[in-house]
Amino acid sequence: MKKVFVVILFNLLLVGCNEIRHQDLFEKTDYFVESLNTQYESYGLLGGERYTQYAEKGKYRIMPIGRLINVRIEQYASSKDYEELRKSLEKHYSHDPNVNRVYICEGGTVMIDCRN
Repeated sequence: MKKVFVVILFNLLLVGCNEIRHQDLFEKTDYFVESLNTQYESYGLLGGERYTQYAEKGKYRIMPIGRLINVRIEQYASSKDYEELRKSLEKHYSHDPNVNRVYICEGGTVMIDCRN
């Protein structure tokens, strides 16, 4: 019984740390997701460059393209790093009706799909 309690507590701490660790990133991506629902129909194919933001002291670049939001790690990153980022974003948006899916695109970056 004690082991079960420790395992449950450990898992809760891991989930909570993920939200805290990416709080700045989530705030910025949330802004873009919400703006596609309230303010903009689309950021355009080339227009997103001027809306680019950086999170967590430049670690992540967030750039909207059309109704997609591109998240790129600005330092050397392995496919494992991108998979962890995808999972974090996917979990964060799992109950958001404005986000269709979160995936790793062919270019290797993470995309948040807000297309209708």
